Amino acid sequence: MRKLKNNELGRISVDEFKTVKKTPIIVVLDNIRSLNNIGSVFRTSDAFLIEKIYLCGICATPPNKDIHKTALGATESVAWEYVGDTLTLIQKLKDSNIKVLAIEQAENSTKLDTFYPTKGEKYAIVMGNEVKGVQQEVVSAADVCVEIPQLGTKHSLNISVTTGVVLWDLFQKINKL
Repeated sequence: MRKLKNNELGRISVDEFKTVKKTPIIVVLDNIRSLNNIGSVFRTSDAFLIEKIYLCGICATPPNKDIHKTALGATESVAWEYVGDTLTLIQKLKDSNIKVLAIEQAENSTKLDTFYPTKGEKYAIVMGNEVKGVQQEVVSAADVCVEIPQLGTKHSLNISVTTGVVLWDLFQKINKL
């Protein structure tokens, strides 16, 4: 077995990315502190053809060298927008018939492995702050709270890891519809 070289991967260009059909998922970052986490979310969103990223509250925005360090250019391919207040954005998304999923540990949450997207539905996943998670008012406003089942001693995953797990799960489920 031989590792593939970058030029053998068949990747699309940034211009092609902007024109291809996107996965009907929007990522909302709710007060993410770490610029490396923000960059990682951009890179993962590029990999799964995510429609857009909203950076809310205290999130830093591109261009930024620390975001670029982990995004590796994905800030140029994935559409993004800064919105000051996450809750205002959530209401706007819901008014546009986008189903909002808060990714959080909460009472009556739906486990990710048992959540199945509906064909033709567009989703926004809300990822929370590294320490405090998704704001309670945003959890309360969401249509569904989705939780990644965890069996070990720790009670959470890093936000960039969580985003990768959730996007991969939803991406593969949506593409089977």
